[in-house]
Amino acid sequence: MKITTRQIAITGILLAICIVSQFFKNLSVFITGPIINACLIIAVLTAGLSCGIILSIITPVTAFIITGSPVMAAVPAMIPMVMLGNAVLVICVWLFYNKFLNNINKNIRLCIGMIGGSIIKAVVMGLTISLWLLPSFLPQPIKEKMLPVLQAQFSTVQLITALIGSVLAFAVWIPLKKYLNASDKIYKVI
Repeated sequence: MKITTRQIAITGILLAICIVSQFFKNLSVFITGPIINACLIIAVLTAGLSCGIILSIITPVTAFIITGSPVMAAVPAMIPMVMLGNAVLVICVWLFYNKFLNNINKNIRLCIGMIGGSIIKAVVMGLTISLWLLPSFLPQPIKEKMLPVLQAQFSTVQLITALIGSVLAFAVWIPLKKYLNASDKIYKVI
């Protein structure tokens, strides 16, 4: 599959937005999480599945570099599980928007993909991180003090931030889709 210059540019812009938002992670995960999830969804809608997956893989690495999470440093296997959760969201959105339920309006399919992807992302991260990695590999002193909070952060909070990000993405996508369609028509004329 060939990635175009347009796809690279869109993915780069969305990655820049994600990186800037990650500086606010220590302020609130409810700022950073929705912005990153919205960027993942917009990436798959505007640049395609491959670019959405690329962004899904890059953002947990940049988050770790920027915020230096001691929990992720203690359990580095969490990073690929976050990547997996992000990829699940992106794949669900792409599948429902492009492949499934073709007899239903595209906006409704998009909403189904975003809600379903958010739920599956939270389940995947809840099972892999909250119920497996953290209880198994978190150092004992941290586990005694922080395990319930961390388990909620990597399950329930992931669901909430993915759903908020879905709402943001949908709000951005409606006018963005019109703009992209209009610019594509102009580009074809030139």
